[in-house]
Amino acid sequence: MTDKIKEKANLKLNGDLYDFDVHEGTIGPDVLDISKLYAQSGKFTYDPGFTSTANCKSTITYIDGEEGTLLYRGYPIDQLAEQGNYLETCYLLLNGELPNQDEYTKFEETINEYALVNEQLNRFFTGFRPDAHPMAIMCGVVGALSAFYHDSLDINDPEQRRIACHRLIAKMPTLAAMAYKHSLGQPFMYPKNDLDYAANFLNMCFGLPTEDKNVDTTLAKAMDKILILHADHEQNASTSTVRLAGSSGANPFACIASGIACLWGPAHGGANEACIRMLEEINSVDNIPEYVKKAKDKNDPFRLMGFGHRVYKNFDPRAKVMQKICHEVLDHLGIKDDPLLAIAVELEKIALEDDYFVEKKLYPNIDFYSGIVMKSLGFPMDMFTVLFAVGRTVGWVSQWNEMIEDTSQRIGRPRQLYVGSEHRQYIGMHKR
Repeated sequence: MTDKIKEKANLKLNGDLYDFDVHEGTIGPDVLDISKLYAQSGKFTYDPGFTSTANCKSTITYIDGEEGTLLYRGYPIDQLAEQGNYLETCYLLLNGELPNQDEYTKFEETINEYALVNEQLNRFFTGFRPDAHPMAIMCGVVGALSAFYHDSLDINDPEQRRIACHRLIAKMPTLAAMAYKHSLGQPFMYPKNDLDYAANFLNMCFGLPTEDKNVDTTLAKAMDKILILHADHEQNASTSTVRLAGSSGANPFACIASGIACLWGPAHGGANEACIRMLEEINSVDNIPEYVKKAKDKNDPFRLMGFGHRVYKNFDPRAKVMQKICHEVLDHLGIKDDPLLAIAVELEKIALEDDYFVEKKLYPNIDFYSGIVMKSLGFPMDMFTVLFAVGRTVGWVSQWNEMIEDTSQRIGRPRQLYVGSEHRQYIGMHKR
């Protein structure tokens, strides 16, 4: 990872002048290096949510929110989703280049080899209530993998890191399917090496030992694209959590478990579930004007979910692909009069034409469509975020591995603006 110093920036503070390097990346905004600000001036910067702070250098994913661009290792997300497959994308994110046929075949064989989990892990699931949220199960079980795979815990060994990354990509759909089966009280389904990644996942979720049904090709292809669209998204909350946990030297399984915990938050991975609940609340196309009016009212607590994005100030490029997937799945399943889709289509039209939404650039994002697709595939809402985690695992491990290899990285230690009490003397309880 290389960058160049473009110029110097000057900061004048209390009469003193400080110089800071301005770094220029491959594309995107320049970055002001303030890493020595405290050492030189005794001052910190204040940036809630780190919205204007770059905490790392990365070669993996690039987002241009103004243009609505998302690149994995330089490749546009729509090209990867339309022309490639998920494992090919995994190889790209991990290694920096798309695989040739031999490389892809070996990679696929490796993932298949690691797809099984230790049989003793099955006992973990018996300790969870049948109605336990699958994300709660995933947090516990993924973290527990470090108790089983001791040969891939040394973060200073590149080969062990590689094995850990491959294991997590391979085992995540197996564990996700086990969490789903546990909620149904059905037997776990073992992975099958003759199925591709997405088809295997669907078979483990919806197959039964008593039946031998073929996985629907159209639905498997849709699932594969969903995983690609969620594979990585730069330094989002869960990825930053994985990097922060990893900066302490924690093992990879613990780091990914921390990412799952962060993803569970409704403002992050739970947004697609919130979209479905919103569409259900609106209930009918006839009610849309009323709810749009409520959304425009600052004093009304109602918010239209699935519109706008923290980063994208234009149309979310993933939403365009997901919109197409949505219609393909519904058409294939013969769902022509789905009430939720009818509401979604009308809301989308309003968002693209109404001055209020256009001025605020509240375009539909990926969550607006993904919930409808996942629901159509047969998943209950509490599994939506789990599917997100399955797809995002490759992004997490790629970012984690890049951080370990970056010699400039140190343990994460954000500072604060303290606004509490000044120094006080302790008073005994009898005098209070």
